[in-house]
Amino acid sequence: MGERAEDLMFKTTGSKWLLPASRFLGLPIDQVNFMSCQLFALTAAFWFRLYLSPSHASPLVRHTFATLLGIGILIFCFGWYSAHILAVVVASYFIIIKGDINNVHRYTMVTAMGYLTACHVSRVFIYNYGILSTDFSGPLMIVTQKITTLAFQLHDGTCKKSEQLTLDQRLLAIIARPSLIEYLSYNLNFLSVLVGPCSNYKDYIDFIEGRHISQRLKRHAAAANGHGGYDRTPDISPLKAVCQKLVVCCCCLLFFFVVTRSLPITFNVNPDFVSRAPFLSRLTYAFFSIQAARPKFYFAWTLADAVNNAAGFGFLGMDGSGKPCWDLISNLNIIGIETATSFKTFIDNWNIQTGVWLKAVCYDRAPKHRLALTFILSALWHGVYPGYYFTFITAIPITMAARALRRSIRHHFLGSRGLKLGYDLVTWAATQLTICYTVMPFLLLSVDHTITYYRSMYFHVHIISILAAVALHRKHKPGEDSKSASSSSVPCSSQCQPVHSNNNKKVL
Repeated sequence: MGERAEDLMFKTTGSKWLLPASRFLGLPIDQVNFMSCQLFALTAAFWFRLYLSPSHASPLVRHTFATLLGIGILIFCFGWYSAHILAVVVASYFIIIKGDINNVHRYTMVTAMGYLTACHVSRVFIYNYGILSTDFSGPLMIVTQKITTLAFQLHDGTCKKSEQLTLDQRLLAIIARPSLIEYLSYNLNFLSVLVGPCSNYKDYIDFIEGRHISQRLKRHAAAANGHGGYDRTPDISPLKAVCQKLVVCCCCLLFFFVVTRSLPITFNVNPDFVSRAPFLSRLTYAFFSIQAARPKFYFAWTLADAVNNAAGFGFLGMDGSGKPCWDLISNLNIIGIETATSFKTFIDNWNIQTGVWLKAVCYDRAPKHRLALTFILSALWHGVYPGYYFTFITAIPITMAARALRRSIRHHFLGSRGLKLGYDLVTWAATQLTICYTVMPFLLLSVDHTITYYRSMYFHVHIISILAAVALHRKHKPGEDSKSASSSSVPCSSQCQPVHSNNNKKVL
């Protein structure tokens, strides 16, 4: 059994050039390939900004370089499996060009989500959970977001009147079909091909054509001073922001090697541990193992953000003190996550761009049952592992209970600083323990492991949240919950002044 596990660690459909490094580090070859490609992309991004800047190279050259390098990275990491990603991108472009423009968003959504779901199903039911540590479904999930985002924005710009659109939809609407190289570059560029995050098509084209920073500075100046902005675009370097994010990455990587590997998630369902350890010990281990699992996500998303910033992409605007803010496409706010005092605040700061995507393509457009449809789309996008659905189903009563409880008692603790501090400490602990309980199935994946974990916890969060939701339900007006769900603010890690609000609201 041990030999089989070791063989799987060093098995990949991608390149095996780094196999000696993989064996030396004791890490799966796919993880080593991933980290190497991201570090290479970071170096290439700096070079791209300095030597292929809009003043030195045409948009065609920039598009071509970004696309070819992105495809090369896919092939290096996934080998022939990269054909899945290339196939869905080409098929979606064919729909964009040849399909009925009035229904292009529907056709694209069905094609991209259908192909993604088929790949998810093959991982679970054909390979029976026997997946590589880093597999091609990750990039395919990002491409699915981009493909559908572009299709909906194209439909907005070509088939709807301005008054039918929200402010965000008007700002991001696309009025003409993209060329093949623009489409490929947007979906497959080396900056985001592995981890994302998903960005808006117009933002990406502005970046390639050299308008990214100037447009946002003009909007910022117009909003602040009432005039058209700068006479000449200043050279705003992302170097400081990139360095700060790389420091975060180094800390997360160190934490992963020192702490995370010593607290495996699967130990939560170890038969001996479950049967012999007291409840408080099991609860404590669950809490710390979930906390220890986060830094690998912090590392991947923060490094992806740094790669984009290094190329000059991701400028949001100027913050309250007049300093540049490079968080336009940031996918998380670590401080917001670790200090969250409510379930909603935690979710608002986690996987931000996916929440923005769900809101843009589903929540804002569904005629009814918006929240339910958004949960379904989110679950399908993540995959078909049973643990994912346990997480999403568990989140429903918890969200309802948290909203009702917060409205019922919070105002009683705002009278003094001491009471407020005490309330924040209690709600922080409750939030972190609740998140631990909720996301554990997401990491355990299987039904058996999930049920084992729930039994070891006596289903206590399910019971408490359902009782609280039922008991407090009638104390509030029926429309309050839906109102709060439709306007969730997403912070941008500092006090950034957004130049438009497309990335400042999410749903889940």
